[in-house]
Amino acid sequence: MLTYGDPPWWGAVSGSLEGCFAVSIADKLSPAPREVRLAGAVTALPGLALIVFAILLLVNGRAGPENLLAEVAYYLVLAAGTLACAAGLMMGKTWARSPGVVVALILVGVGWYGAGPSGQPLWGVPLGLVGVAVIVLLFRRPSRAWALGMQEGETEEEAAERDGAAGRAARREREERDS
Repeated sequence: MLTYGDPPWWGAVSGSLEGCFAVSIADKLSPAPREVRLAGAVTALPGLALIVFAILLLVNGRAGPENLLAEVAYYLVLAAGTLACAAGLMMGKTWARSPGVVVALILVGVGWYGAGPSGQPLWGVPLGLVGVAVIVLLFRRPSRAWALGMQEGETEEEAAERDGAAGRAARREREERDS
């Protein structure tokens, strides 16, 4: 079976070699294209930064004692959500694509505010660029094809009509049952 992202010569080779080689660990862990996995890795950066920020806030303790733990908990919850989204993208879970876009849009907004009204371009520009990079990666053709569960020779409209990811999950279950 030829999947999106395989080289053109793979169809001829894989038919004669079927069952000879084990599936690589990376393919088992993440059926997503490289763009999606890279977007997940980049999305993890703000989550890790939020954890560092929460720790620094706790250590410095600049807020009053009644607000300090609430602020730290707030940033840790944001970090957990961002890291869950990043892990989902790296493992090839289609549910993580929309929250990944939301995280990226928030980064673009924070970056714009940091570079413009806040007057901190050294912080704002990189944050905005990270957000733009994630958006670009998640909207490239291989990422869209993966999210829709496109098959070879199929258009995005046809994949959307046959129910995209749900159709792909059903096909995967049928293949596991048959083998």
